[in-house]
Amino acid sequence: MTQRVELATVRDRLALDGLVTEYAVAVDDGDWEAYRALFTPDGRADYRSAGGVEGSAGTVAGWLAESLAAYPVRQHLFVNRRVRFGIWEQDRGDTARVQADYVTPMCGTGAGGEPAEPDFVCGGRCVFAALRTEDGWRLSGVVVREKWRRVPDRRTAPVIH
Repeated sequence: MTQRVELATVRDRLALDGLVTEYAVAVDDGDWEAYRALFTPDGRADYRSAGGVEGSAGTVAGWLAESLAAYPVRQHLFVNRRVRFGIWEQDRGDTARVQADYVTPMCGTGAGGEPAEPDFVCGGRCVFAALRTEDGWRLSGVVVREKWRRVPDRRTAPVIH
């Protein structure tokens, strides 16, 4: 590999890492306009393993806004990011797949508006399909695979399938 190719790969990895971070921040902040902007025009998301919906980024943003309204305090923590380039046939380096594990504590607020104890914590793995566009890397697909969740009484709740 030449230095130029290695530098381009590092730049792409950093851009993809930033895309995943922007995704987490948009969901945590409830910034659904920013969430939609992270996707390609035909981008889709699948939250069915967490009891949600599958559909266009706009449809899923609407579902997230409604379902997360009860949990105004949330934090998606992504770790173990694995990046693979060229996931589609005849790819020229313009597609990528990022797999990342997550832990997400979510809670409501107390009587005074302060954060309460987490109502539940869940974890799993997200797979992000990304496409290089004229505006930079964008998500063409997101699949959330919830693996576990813990509810307030400290029992492990079943994952909704």
